[in-house]
Amino acid sequence: MVQLTFRAMGSTILVLVESADPAAEQALRQVPAWFATWEDALSRFQVASELMQLNQRAGRGWVTVSPVLWEVLDGALEAAQATNGLVAPTLLAHLVEAGYDRDFASLSVERPSPGANGWPQKDQLSAQNIAFWRLIERNPTTRAVALPAGMLLDLGGFAKGWAATQAVRRLADYGATLVDAGGDIAVSGPRRDGSPWPIAVADPRQPDHELALVLLTKGGLATSGRDYRRWRKGADLLHHIIDPRTGKPATSDLLSVTVAAPTLEKAEAAAKAALILGSEAGLAWLEAQPELAALLVLEENQPIQTTTWTAVCWKESAS
Repeated sequence: MVQLTFRAMGSTILVLVESADPAAEQALRQVPAWFATWEDALSRFQVASELMQLNQRAGRGWVTVSPVLWEVLDGALEAAQATNGLVAPTLLAHLVEAGYDRDFASLSVERPSPGANGWPQKDQLSAQNIAFWRLIERNPTTRAVALPAGMLLDLGGFAKGWAATQAVRRLADYGATLVDAGGDIAVSGPRRDGSPWPIAVADPRQPDHELALVLLTKGGLATSGRDYRRWRKGADLLHHIIDPRTGKPATSDLLSVTVAAPTLEKAEAAAKAALILGSEAGLAWLEAQPELAALLVLEENQPIQTTTWTAVCWKESAS
């Protein structure tokens, strides 16, 4: 087993490859450069990134984009379609308005007033709604994108899941591979001996305790939670999960949702959508998709789960 840990995309990235081949170690050393290249294209925190250049061209016609940006945006729009707009890449203006206007590591210090660092003034923020993403125009023949005036894209969660999946695909030839991108986990398949990858699910109410141990043999596992990436704005404690129906941080009775799915991208989108919907509607939405298995953690009551959860879960906490 060879492994590597580094920082990228605002998260700690862990890469594991079951191989004793020196070539695997050599490939592993290239992974940080892969993530850096992808981040240069997809980050909203880098003014010169390709994504931010596209945002600056909103309302000004067609822009030809790279294969990376095209593919990640395509996946983000698939997620919007699959979640009826609950998870969409068009919510950056609302994140900025809520105060998430810089890398999360910097939110503990005094923030600049709106409009600094190239962000729009509050009166310039678009009145987005749950169907705003449908206004994005794309031409697959020329790989060109046209954003309507006022639209700002954020590909954070989509980009991280896509990057983890891409790294897994590139490394799988060397051996069974797992990539953990800040808790969003993709695997190439079972481990070398055919066994699943054991992955602990932490209790957001007691981070030192485990709620479950997931045995992952394919696809991905993602957790979305209100307990993570929080900051204060005045007297309010806010978080990064925006409900597009209100344009504000989601206020549901769920603290976190963990989803196992055939792909990490589907897991990430489903976890976020269920969190926004809340326990009753979120559970019903998840149950209607048998390819998904999920654990939903409420702030005070016992966790609830889909009927498919036991198929991926080896044990559960009695608490």
